[in-house]
Amino acid sequence: MKVLGIETSCDETGIAIYDSDAGLLADGLYSQVEIHAKYGGVIPELASRDHIRKTLPLINKVLKGANLVYRDLDAVSYTAGPGLVGALLVGASIGRSMAMGLGIPAIGVHHMEGHLLAPMLEAESPKFPFVALLVSGGHTQLVRVDSIGQYKLLGESLDDAAGEAFDKVGKMLGLPYPGGPRVARLAMQGQSGRFEFPRPMTNRPGLDFSFSGLKTFVKNTIAEHTDSDALDKQTSADIAKAFEEAVVGTLTIKCRRALEQTGLETLVIAGGVSANISLREILESAVTKIGGRLYYAQQQYCTDNGAMIAYAGCQRLLAGESDDLGIYVKPRWPLESLSTI
Repeated sequence: MKVLGIETSCDETGIAIYDSDAGLLADGLYSQVEIHAKYGGVIPELASRDHIRKTLPLINKVLKGANLVYRDLDAVSYTAGPGLVGALLVGASIGRSMAMGLGIPAIGVHHMEGHLLAPMLEAESPKFPFVALLVSGGHTQLVRVDSIGQYKLLGESLDDAAGEAFDKVGKMLGLPYPGGPRVARLAMQGQSGRFEFPRPMTNRPGLDFSFSGLKTFVKNTIAEHTDSDALDKQTSADIAKAFEEAVVGTLTIKCRRALEQTGLETLVIAGGVSANISLREILESAVTKIGGRLYYAQQQYCTDNGAMIAYAGCQRLLAGESDDLGIYVKPRWPLESLSTI
């Protein structure tokens, strides 16, 4: 089964074709970073309009890259939520209309299920059951995964997601949008030990997260070390380093605790922040020490992309699921509400 995947949940247009027999055939991604950079964040209306301009040309490009034509497709999957409602409607409208015109099935995919299953695209993929850390700009969740659709939420952020905290600290440090990846790059130049930031909610039981207090701690530290309205370059790098260490340390403690509580040995990390090199290295070490194993997707499949949507949609389509002719999106959509296949 050849499935076209369409991802338009926020500020990146992702298209891919996944074959249930041959694997990923082709994929393409268009980022709107330059459009939103001048505003310091995503403007929903601009995101929606740009998806309208880019989605069909990118579909044509990906089809050409796979040496396919529209009639070669067997199904269409598109992100139906969570996300920005206008952006979601672009992908849903195009995907649903295309499927109707071709006379093939279509299915709306949960964005976070796409992220969760992205490591399945790798040659060495995790086996069920496992614990998943979903960590992105909008979500920080620990989930027990027993099969596709069988998810149990173990813990989540009570305020800012980890990726959101990275972006906001980037803004505090005067870094261009998007701040998160730039904070991680700046941290590589930082000196460990100069600053020590708290690991929030690690001194109490449970698996929930909170990063708002850490964000305030960073803000106060910046204010204390600002001279003539500007931080010197090394101090900025040292603060970024301490912040990254605090977030990674917190995530690591909670992941290790989740594995111990569930009795599982496999950890999957997914979502945009899972591309963070420091997070990967420290989690790898922590999981190996307790006899477990860590899995994650390639860098290009950690952030929003069409490949994960094509793969997730394909699995549900193979299980006999599909949607009716209506165009539905769900800006808010609990992961635990999904059906098990």
